[in-house]
Amino acid sequence: MDIGWAKRRIQGLMQAVVALLVLLLTGSIVPVNRGFRQTPGGIPVYVVSNGLHTDLVVPLRESRTHTDWLAHVADSAIKQQFASYQYVAFGWGNEGFYLDSYGGHFPRVGTALRALLPSATLMHVDFYRTPPRTGERAVALHVSPAQYQQLVHIIEHSFQPDSAGRFVLRNGAGYTSEDFFFRARGRYHALRTCNDWTNSALRRAGIRAALKAPFAPTVMYQVRQIQQDTVDR
Repeated sequence: MDIGWAKRRIQGLMQAVVALLVLLLTGSIVPVNRGFRQTPGGIPVYVVSNGLHTDLVVPLRESRTHTDWLAHVADSAIKQQFASYQYVAFGWGNEGFYLDSYGGHFPRVGTALRALLPSATLMHVDFYRTPPRTGERAVALHVSPAQYQQLVHIIEHSFQPDSAGRFVLRNGAGYTSEDFFFRARGRYHALRTCNDWTNSALRRAGIRAALKAPFAPTVMYQVRQIQQDTVDR
């Protein structure tokens, strides 16, 4: 065995790991769309977090953009149950991690490790009777109709629909009676996490976000800066 070759391979691997860590750390603090400002009287969008995971919460129906999220759901029982609700939350994530969390359990070590590699995903959909209460774990933004339509497009495209374009249920129930899991597009891995999905959706819609945000605190930091910019104006 060529010891020099093996040594070069190890050094190359270490350099790649260091470069990845630098990307994650610096990307987390570098803002994109720094000039974004909230739209007075705009459409309310909430970014919520449980400390580990982030969701986007949007109006269940929005008249200016003619958006009705229940129209995408084939299940008539769901449509009837949530017809009077006001908001809906969307989160994208690892299928195994989500399903292993039933009953309030933290996923097993093996499930967490497998999530580091490309794996199947789900969309978590949670219905809200009223807007989220803003505070430590929820930030409210007001965006323009054009920005909101971009968010709608990104969220819609994250689902894996049936032949009729409707969202496909993965399970008959989620963690509570008000949330569900649907089939999703894309593969989850260490560089494409649930929080990176939220961050990417904000960034692609022209809303301030991080260059890279694998963790929830980074997502929340950037959206809080939007609020601070509003106060400072």
